[in-house]
Amino acid sequence: MGCADESRCGADALGKGAGTRADAAAECAGAGTNAAAGSAGAPGAIAFPGTDGPCGPWRLYNHLIAGIPEDVAVRDYCLGTHWSYVTADSGTGVSFTTSGGAKRGYAGDLRGKPLREVAQLAKSWCFEEASLGVAALNAWYSQRALLDPLGCIYDAAVEVPDGTVRKMDAFEMWRPEITAAGDASVVVVGHFPHVERIEEYARLTVLERRCSQANDVPDPACEYVIPDADYLFMTGVTLINKTAPRLLDLAANTKTIMVGPSVVMAPLLFKWGVNMLAGSVVADPEKAAFAVKNGAGQFFGEALTMAALKRPEA
Repeated sequence: MGCADESRCGADALGKGAGTRADAAAECAGAGTNAAAGSAGAPGAIAFPGTDGPCGPWRLYNHLIAGIPEDVAVRDYCLGTHWSYVTADSGTGVSFTTSGGAKRGYAGDLRGKPLREVAQLAKSWCFEEASLGVAALNAWYSQRALLDPLGCIYDAAVEVPDGTVRKMDAFEMWRPEITAAGDASVVVVGHFPHVERIEEYARLTVLERRCSQANDVPDPACEYVIPDADYLFMTGVTLINKTAPRLLDLAANTKTIMVGPSVVMAPLLFKWGVNMLAGSVVADPEKAAFAVKNGAGQFFGEALTMAALKRPEA
């Protein structure tokens, strides 16, 4: 995991299985009632009018936000060049810093604000703000106290065919099942390290904004390739750039694994069809904060414990 040398910190930074998509839609009627009031452009409040209804893709975000208790406050945060973090009473959450989108709409200090309100930023079309919003979601959901009772595993060692052992590699964890399926179609959203290894045992298609490899296809191809895929691996950044709801709809008949430190480790995502959450838990908050602020990519990796949570019966 790499970081650049600059960051913007503190006040200057700013389903399948247990449930179904139908269940999630039916439950979402009350999810928006706890949204923060006000305007996204007002320094005193964070909210996005028109996004709190019971229908439409925002219901996924509203459910995730509503799952955060009202009495948890943000204590520190940093919007780094490559990675960001939010520290709250519940712990520290991280996300990949995604650039682009709309101009920033919130200029206030997030320290002292309710974590649930800061998580509203996940709905921002400014992707830097949304990066902080997803980090805020992770500050609540990526707690071992919540994940341990669900059977979450951490830094599991996986031996790959060449004899090497890699820690918590979601692709290798699913390799035996995909291989046994025979001639399976695998779609990966984003160019992950060593993704080309999938070609050894399956038909690979990579959805990539800037195509550079033989198996790459552009983003709009998702409408064509995901519905017919057997397996889908999608980055947690899809929650930041707002493509996650549509991708999950397209993957209604596909086994779906969300991968990367930005993945929100919320079991709620199982109701949207996710089969495994392969994300991270911050094991050393001080080291994570130092790494984000100083561009120390090696320390950032050391500060995280990779985590995997499977949907029951998945």
